[in-house]
Amino acid sequence: MAHIHFKRWRLNRRQVLRGMGVSIALPMLDCMAESNAPSKPKRSVFLYIPNGVNTLSWQIEKAGADFVFSKPLESLQRHRADVTPISGLHHPMVLGKHHNCDKVWLTGADVPGDGGAFRNTVSVDQLMAEVQGQSTRFPSLELAIEGHSLAWSRDGIQIPAERNTQSIFNLLFGVERESKEAIRRRLTRRGSILDLVAEDAGKVTEKIGSADRNKLDEYLTAVRQVEVRTQRADSWLNVPKPKLDDSEAAHLSRKLDLSVVRSYQRLFVDLMVMALRTDSTRVITCMIGSESSGGAIPDIGISQTRHGLSHHNGDPEQLRRLTQTDTFLVEEFSYLLDELKTHTDQDGQSLLDTTQVLWGSGMAYGHSHGNANLPTLLAGGRALGYKHGEHVDFNLPKIGQYNVSDANEHYRICSRPVDSDARLSNLLLTMLQRVDVPVKNFQDSIRPISELIA
Repeated sequence: MAHIHFKRWRLNRRQVLRGMGVSIALPMLDCMAESNAPSKPKRSVFLYIPNGVNTLSWQIEKAGADFVFSKPLESLQRHRADVTPISGLHHPMVLGKHHNCDKVWLTGADVPGDGGAFRNTVSVDQLMAEVQGQSTRFPSLELAIEGHSLAWSRDGIQIPAERNTQSIFNLLFGVERESKEAIRRRLTRRGSILDLVAEDAGKVTEKIGSADRNKLDEYLTAVRQVEVRTQRADSWLNVPKPKLDDSEAAHLSRKLDLSVVRSYQRLFVDLMVMALRTDSTRVITCMIGSESSGGAIPDIGISQTRHGLSHHNGDPEQLRRLTQTDTFLVEEFSYLLDELKTHTDQDGQSLLDTTQVLWGSGMAYGHSHGNANLPTLLAGGRALGYKHGEHVDFNLPKIGQYNVSDANEHYRICSRPVDSDARLSNLLLTMLQRVDVPVKNFQDSIRPISELIA
């Protein structure tokens, strides 16, 4: 991470000149990235499900290559050679702190136990975007079917997510209603406004306390991010957006909503795949559902929220419905893998081979808010050096075997980690290194997960 110390704030359209004696994390600049510019696309997709799973029906009970998919995972059988289920991972600083676990899934940052406000750290997708996003119109794409963004800047500020499929289509492929000249004038005005905001902020820095200075620091960092995106938008004005044929455009620009959950989720998937196919971006995050509300699936007769189902109190019918929703969500993940496998890039490789896909949750089971033994699936990326087809399990070497018939015993495994070194940050570090991000560690990682590498 590049840092620089400043004495007083001054922000213009090209650079931050002065600060308040604080350390500001600079974004990856072109001059920093030239030596690391990727020659071929290396893609990453992150998909988050809320409130964990029914761990009693989810758990795969055998490690290695001859494992058997549990019932909710059976749709992945056709992708067996391209997917790795992983058991036993956790975020050490999030154990016992179920609130905000969705916000730190890709950061591993410490969070307050009461769910209050906190300052996050950078998410892995944004580090990837700094390297792999140098050649694309959008360094990263932040989406949410329900809920909020999974992406956080280097300064721990959440990057907004787009939740409207028609807006996503227009952003990626739509014809601009304004001329390039009109857009450029608007961007120039935005840059001038940002200059004024920063100049005004600089006038009050010596009159406020440390708490307000921190708030102002966060605000001006957000202003700087808007400025960087404004400049990038200007630089792409002369580059035409990808041209889709009429049938593709008609399909992707449809207006759907959550009354038809499967169709709606698949429209998001189709937009993501097309964004990768056209190399509009190489980094995508998507929250599938909100931790606190949402998640009903009327398609399969589930009217309850996923949050409500996860607080099942051991009720057999609630557990059955939770497993049913787990199965549905994995089927939609399988659909994404189908689509990535179907399409090839300019080098003739399938998109699945050049895309690493992480699917999972920051919680293992919702009833008692256990967040060890996180449900985690890694798929794709054979061209990035992955091998698949095995269940990588960090629990079995220490416990010998699972006993899911004893709910209390299994819930303990999902509440406190069996292996304290089995960290989700190890997986995130592995994924960073696979797409050429020059890091030796991430958050509290110990090592890359060598079991995943060919």
